[in-house]
Amino acid sequence: MASERQISLFPGLGDARNVAKPTNVASVPQYSPFRYPGGKTWFVPVFRRWIVSLPERPARLIEPFAGGGVISLTAIMEGLVDQVVMVELDEDVAAVWHTILAGNAEWLAKRILAFDISVETVQAELAKKPGTIKEKGFQTILRNRVLHGGILARGASFIKKGENGKGIASRWYAKTLARRIMRIAEISDKIQFIHGDGLEIMVAASEAPDAAFFVDPPYTAGGKRAGRRLYTHHELDHPRLFSLCSQIQGPFLMTYDDTEEVKNLAARFGFQAGHVAMKNTHHATRHELVISSDLSWL
Repeated sequence: MASERQISLFPGLGDARNVAKPTNVASVPQYSPFRYPGGKTWFVPVFRRWIVSLPERPARLIEPFAGGGVISLTAIMEGLVDQVVMVELDEDVAAVWHTILAGNAEWLAKRILAFDISVETVQAELAKKPGTIKEKGFQTILRNRVLHGGILARGASFIKKGENGKGIASRWYAKTLARRIMRIAEISDKIQFIHGDGLEIMVAASEAPDAAFFVDPPYTAGGKRAGRRLYTHHELDHPRLFSLCSQIQGPFLMTYDDTEEVKNLAARFGFQAGHVAMKNTHHATRHELVISSDLSWL
């Protein structure tokens, strides 16, 4: 385990708040079929910069809290690693990945293309009890695209006005979704999906020297409520997560909400932390923390 000495949280970086600029997400290639709350499209340029800075190119990227899979898909689509391991506990999200990666991608793409979207058809579809994983996968994509903010947790409401007044259909880009799904299916041999506990996978893979880890947990440390509102599975032992990161042999990059608890955990385990700027859904600039054993590349 790393020494629990106190360190400067921003060694050599100065005040990153003054120099970091938010990413224009429109400039980032979109690979995921999800519009995932807390997704990391905005973080892609930072991730690329980190992974190419590593002394040795990782053979695998392990993402223990994969969600919409933006980072994993970027890594594999852009040839930054040879394999990715995506782990997700949510069974609805898992149903989508199982459907795409286990041979039913074409079925899902055709189902999306054929769906005539309206408030009535959406309500009728979501009232059905899915009989198969692929049907659950379709319903999950549908919910993700018609619920406000893409939030899948209980209590989320339908989009009302949406883009250009299109209401519930404003985020239903059927052709685009079908195209992304089929593109993922084409490289399914390079993607391993695990429906399970990300922390347990970290334990199992901790001694893999050829693997890098991208760790983006639900933001519930320091009393933050976003993770509780956005995700079905939001409870997490944050100190244990930091401890596991200190034990893995390969490199890791972790993102977190900017809280004193998280900064203290970073210091406790001898990690470095810095700020990265982003824009939230209201277009206001805010900062998240990036944490690793070495941030000299930032």
